[in-house]
Amino acid sequence: MIIDWRPLDTELNIWQTQGLTLPLWWRDDDAVSATPQLETLSELSRSLDLLVHLAIIPRDADAGLVEYVGQHDTLIPVVHGWAHKNHASPKEKKSEFRLHRPIPEILADARAGFERLNALFGDRLRPIFVPPWNRIAPEVVRELPALGYRVISTATPRKMRTPAPGLEQINTHLDPIDWRGTRGLVAPNRLIKQTVDLLRDRREERADNTEPFGVLTHHLVHDPDIWTFTEDLLRRLLDGPGFAWALPATKSTGDPE
Repeated sequence: MIIDWRPLDTELNIWQTQGLTLPLWWRDDDAVSATPQLETLSELSRSLDLLVHLAIIPRDADAGLVEYVGQHDTLIPVVHGWAHKNHASPKEKKSEFRLHRPIPEILADARAGFERLNALFGDRLRPIFVPPWNRIAPEVVRELPALGYRVISTATPRKMRTPAPGLEQINTHLDPIDWRGTRGLVAPNRLIKQTVDLLRDRREERADNTEPFGVLTHHLVHDPDIWTFTEDLLRRLLDGPGFAWALPATKSTGDPE
C-alpha cells in the first residue's frame, strides 16, 4: 500500500512556519474487557507518549478491565453511554440517547453510567460523556452537567464551545474505519485529504482551533492497516504542530452539582 503523505506534510510545514499549534487528543471507543487489542492500543499510546481517552461501556465493564486500566496510566477512562443499546426504530439511525423513550429513563442511564464507572475507577475517571454512535438529543445534553459531566464528545467540528452551561463540547474529527464499506481502513489518501482540509479550516479560521483535534479509534476491530495508519498519522501530527491534550483530573469528578 503506497501512501502519499506529502499533502499533510506540506500543511503541517505551513503551521510550523506560521508558529501555529494544534491541540491533539485521542479517543478510543467500546472498551469492556482487557484484550490483546487493548494491549496493542496501550503499547502504541506509550510509544507515542499520547494519552488515550478510553470510552468504556459502563454496564459491561468487567473487573479485568478495571485492573488493566489501573496498571496503565496512559489509558484514561470516560463514559460511553450505558449499554451501547440501540433504541431507535429500524428506519432511524442507531442511537441510545435520542428521544426514543421517556427522558427520565434516558437520564437515568446517563447517571448510571457515570456512577458505575466512578465507583470502578475513582479519580482516574474523567467526566466526559460519549454517546454511542455519536448521537444525542439536545434535551439530554442540557441535563448532563447536573449528572456530573463536564464534557460532551461526539463527532465533527463543534458548532459551539459550550452547548449547555458548565459543559464543553470536545469532539473527534477523523475516524480511519470504513464503517459503511469494507470495515477496514478508509482509502489512506482520502483520509489524508480529509485531515488536510480540517487543518486548513482551522488555520484559516473557518473552524475553532481551540477545540482539541480528535482522532477516533476502535481498538477491538482494527486490522494491521488501521493500526499502522493511525500510528503514522499521530506521529506526524505530534512531530509537527500537535501537542497532547487531555482533560485534567478534578476533585469534583465524583460530585455532581
